Order: sequence, then structure tokens, then C-alpha cells
Amino acid sequence: MTKPESKARAGGDLSPMPEVTSALSGFVSDLRSFKRTIHSKLQQQEEQLTMLERKSQTMRRPALAAAADTETPHHKAFDAYVRTGDDDALRGLELEGKAMSTAVASDGGYLVDPQTAEQIKSVLESTSSVRAIANVVNVEATSYDVLIDHTDVGAGWATETASATETATPSIDRIVIPLHELSAMPKASQRLLDDSAFDIEGWLAGRIADKFARAEAAAFINGDGSDKPVGILTHTAVDNDSWTWGNVGYVATGAAGDFNGGDAIVDLVYALGAQYRANGTFMMNSKTAGAVRKLKDLDGRFLWSDGLAAGEPARLMGYPVLIAEDMPDVATDSFSIAFGDFNAGYTVAERPDLRVLRDPFSAKPHVLFYATKRVGGDVSDFAAIKLLKFGVS
Repeated sequence: MTKPESKARAGGDLSPMPEVTSALSGFVSDLRSFKRTIHSKLQQQEEQLTMLERKSQTMRRPALAAAADTETPHHKAFDAYVRTGDDDALRGLELEGKAMSTAVASDGGYLVDPQTAEQIKSVLESTSSVRAIANVVNVEATSYDVLIDHTDVGAGWATETASATETATPSIDRIVIPLHELSAMPKASQRLLDDSAFDIEGWLAGRIADKFARAEAAAFINGDGSDKPVGILTHTAVDNDSWTWGNVGYVATGAAGDFNGGDAIVDLVYALGAQYRANGTFMMNSKTAGAVRKLKDLDGRFLWSDGLAAGEPARLMGYPVLIAEDMPDVATDSFSIAFGDFNAGYTVAERPDLRVLRDPFSAKPHVLFYATKRVGGDVSDFAAIKLLKFGVS
């Protein structure tokens, strides 16, 4: 009776319990379900990414910018100020990334945004005036000083036993170029400003540039220095044989109001020092240029020759010619032609900013735009410029 009972107990210990089998089956089922869920979610994400990529390629969407454009807010703010006088956007701008867009709240005006200022600058440079060939500098002060050393150090031959003697000492002259205020005040109707299709900044830049260019060109040649730059022809002109510093030397044609042949042009060129002649440029107006084009040398060849390449200026005796309409016409004792190294001889000093003030009250129903710019100019090297006088002496 004892042995069968022992075998039954041994057999019961070897078989798995029903609870363990059920738990393992449940765990395996949950694991398979979790795996299917993860696989389904990954597949959905992959399908969404593929769909977004296809839409981007189909619509040709631009790539996201790495950095914000700093000019766009100011461009919109300035446009709103010009059209409506609303300066809230300008006052709220962060000025760290705005370059030339500093607000001038003290007088109610604002600096023109960089795009407009660049348009005005390009038009001024393309205008035929001394600015195109002069030395142009940007200053932040009220004046610009040019230091000129126009004297020489004395020297002499010394012997072994003789004592050395004192020689001349060079001196330095200071030429002060004050900055004067150049202004323009164009106007437009409010209805025109309200038209969204109207290029307000292009219009404003064009009007101001035209006014400034004409005023500057005249002052750089004939300005008297009273609230304007000092012109080249304003300085005292003396015969080049008796030239002294502070005056502009001239060469006479030998005939009143006439060229008296082409020799005077040759004399004018070689009246200029060799150190300046390499960068020499003629300057005259269109009427004088028309007369010069007819001049010939003794062999019948024209002194004037057109440029050989596209865009190259016409040349007189091998030197470029600048047509400046503010130069005087040929007349008795007129100084109608200038020749020199104007980059060394004349300096234009200006502040880089341009201020625009909107005035909707003074000229109703029009809106006035008061633009100001500070600029000055003067002869900085009197030895670098020579004039041709159409006179006997």
C-alpha cells in the first residue's frame, strides 16, 4: 500500500501548476500586443513624414531662414511713417541690428532706412559733378580738418671740416572744411500716399537725390562758403608763373574768349606737376566740350579722342574728361576748363545719415517731407588743380 502512494506523490510534483501556465500565456500575449502597437505607431509616423516631404516638394516651399531679416521691420515702419505719420513702429524698434536706422526722437525725425540711403548715394555718385572724382570722406563731427605739408626740408652739401648750418624746417597747414546743411522739401498728396501700389520710397529717394545732386554740383564749383561748400572757382586765381599756396594757378589762352589754337590745352596739362599729372582729369561743361572737340594739332589730328572700350570716358590728350554743367561757358576772361588731380585737390566731407521729417500740416491737403543732409567741400591741395583762362593774360 505504501509504494503506489509514493509514486502518485512523485508524479504530482513533476507536472506544472495551472496558475503558472496561465500567467505565462497572459504575459506572452501582452508582449505581442505591445509589439504590434509600437510597430503601428512607427509606421504611422513614417507615413506622415513621407506625406510632408511630398507636399514640400510639390508646393516648392522655401527653406526656413536661419536668422531674421533685420531690415524688414524698419522698412515697414518707415513706410508706415511716411504714409500715415504713425511713428509707433519706429519708436518700438530694437536698434542693435538696424545699422543706419537710428531713431531721432528729439526733433521728430527719423533716419532713412539703409535701402533708401543707398539709392540716394548711387544717384549722387552717378551725377556729373566734382564728387565723382574728388576725395569723399564720411565724418561724424561738425567739420573735417585736412593737414597739408606743402613745404620741403632744406638741404645742403657738407664738407668734412666745415660746420653744418641750419636748414629750413617744413610747415604744416590745416584746412578746415565745415559741414553745411543741405535740405530738400518735396510734397505729395495724402491720397497718393494712401495708394498701396505707389513706390513711396522710390519716389522720395528720386526727388531728394535730384535736388541734392544739383545743389552739390553747383556748390563744389561756384560755392561761396556761406552756408554752403567752397567751390573751386571761388578761390583767387593767379597766373601760374607767380602761383603761391592758397591760390589756384591758371594758364591764359592768349586770346579773349577764344582757344587761340590747341597750344593752350597743352600748356594747361604741363602746368600741373608731374606727381599730379598721372591722375589728371579735365573738367568742363558740354558747350565747352563741343568747342574742344574741334581742336586739332599741327598735323591735323583731333586732340579729343573717344574711349576705345564701352563705358570708358572720352579722352583729351590721353586724359579723361568730366562733363560738369556748372562750369562756365567760354567767354572773355572765363575759367571754363579745369585740369588736375581732383582726388588730391578737392575734398568732400559729409555725414552718412539722412534725416526725413514728415509734415502733414503746413501744406494741406499735401504732405511735406523735409529731408536734410550735412555736407561740406573745399580745395585741399592748391597745387593739384590748374585752370584755363580764356583771356590775353
